[in-house]
Amino acid sequence: MIRVVVCGAAGRMGRLIVRQIAGQKDLKLAAAVDAPGHPMIGKDAGLVAGVQKLGVAIVESTKLNEVLKKSKPDVLVDFTVAEASVQNVKAASRAGVSVVVGTTGFTEQQRKELERAIKRGQIRAVVSPNFSVGVNVFFKIARAAAGILGRDYEPSIVEVHHMYKKDAPSGTALKVAEIVAEELGLNKEEIKIKSIREGEVVGDHTLMFLNPFEVLEITHRAKSREAFAVGAVKAIRYVVKKGKPGMISDMQDVLGLR
Repeated sequence: MIRVVVCGAAGRMGRLIVRQIAGQKDLKLAAAVDAPGHPMIGKDAGLVAGVQKLGVAIVESTKLNEVLKKSKPDVLVDFTVAEASVQNVKAASRAGVSVVVGTTGFTEQQRKELERAIKRGQIRAVVSPNFSVGVNVFFKIARAAAGILGRDYEPSIVEVHHMYKKDAPSGTALKVAEIVAEELGLNKEEIKIKSIREGEVVGDHTLMFLNPFEVLEITHRAKSREAFAVGAVKAIRYVVKKGKPGMISDMQDVLGLR
């Protein structure tokens, strides 16, 4: 049985991950935390997620060190915000707990802190800007297309998310830009990205390759955030069974797309 602690358990993604964990025979919710003062603190994480009572109350993240010591989880899952995520990974590192991180919007400094914590604690880690299986196939196709088309086509990215998303461009769009730039020998900053924030859009990403004569478009549309939670479950199993101490894997590794 893989024991999991979910950070941001009362949030949009946190609830879906708790719901997914509750439906797996080989996973068990060991603990659930969220930001201090959140109205769901003290509530049962299962009921908050819309499933059966799990007997795990959501506690404040300020108590994470104590929670990790008491609950003895195998994996900490974090889909929160960048600043909190860094601190949560540091706590997991000190406790020797593997991590699955889907938070985006890290600064370069925060990403380095994350990497140092994982290496220092020699913990196993999966860190990815997007846990959707479809998006990670999108990444694979984007790399192949850029390699085939080369610099005869100008790449451009358009991403659309709900009005509440804090980071722009999205982590997924930045990853696509990084992939295309690597294939074309460009800097990531040279790839044009247009970000749109409106309504309740879960996440749409379109990569275009343009020249004066034609346009090739590759699009992924997320219909439900459940897709990310399903991917997170795959990552939980991977990090326990195949993760390497002190090393960071991503969903390309989880899905065998390397």
